[in-house]
Amino acid sequence: MSVSLKDVAEHAGVSIKTVSNVVNNYRHVTPAMRTKVQHAIDELGYRPNLTARHLRKGRTGIIALAVPELGNPYFAELAGAVIDAAAEHDYTVLLDHTSGRREQEILVSQGFRARVIDGLILSPIELEPEDLLGRDHDAPLVLLGEREYGLPYDHIAIDNVAAARAAVRHLLDLGRSRIAFLGARTDRVNEPSHLRVDGWRAELTAAGLPAPDALVAATGGWDHADG
Repeated sequence: MSVSLKDVAEHAGVSIKTVSNVVNNYRHVTPAMRTKVQHAIDELGYRPNLTARHLRKGRTGIIALAVPELGNPYFAELAGAVIDAAAEHDYTVLLDHTSGRREQEILVSQGFRARVIDGLILSPIELEPEDLLGRDHDAPLVLLGEREYGLPYDHIAIDNVAAARAAVRHLLDLGRSRIAFLGARTDRVNEPSHLRVDGWRAELTAAGLPAPDALVAATGGWDHADG
């Protein structure tokens, strides 16, 4: 049979509230009392009922992470980092695979799983800003990636101009002077590749080197085959 808070409290000779305070890591518990209760927890093998805890707080205890492809080493590493961080807060991560398709990214962002998640982390490829305007549920959304959306959602990205300049500077420091840019995209305006080309050109210009358009190669995407 499972061990309850009451069992731990009786074993430690304290109140159920005290055990709850220790389990929930409340600050106002003396070190001696925390040690006493933790000893009882370890002896009885008590495990918190996370489902019940989240229900009491009006949460599911699940967040979703939607990425274009799990086979890509970058997204695999990202998923691992998110899972590790979520575990520190007793959250489970639901992984979703969009294949970088706009219709799938819209489906995910519009919350087709909103009832079972407490929030969504989305790394879109084809999603357009207007696709998020009709979002009608309150599950928090965090966007990843370098596209510019200009919408009131948390968005984690890098400084693409500075990153491109740093890459060019590295090659210049190695003695290279004819540096091509591979991966430009001309089909959309809000592409990070535009910013990266700007950084490439700015660093070459600052070094007194030409940055001809002939050295800019466009690709249809950024996966292995495109490279």
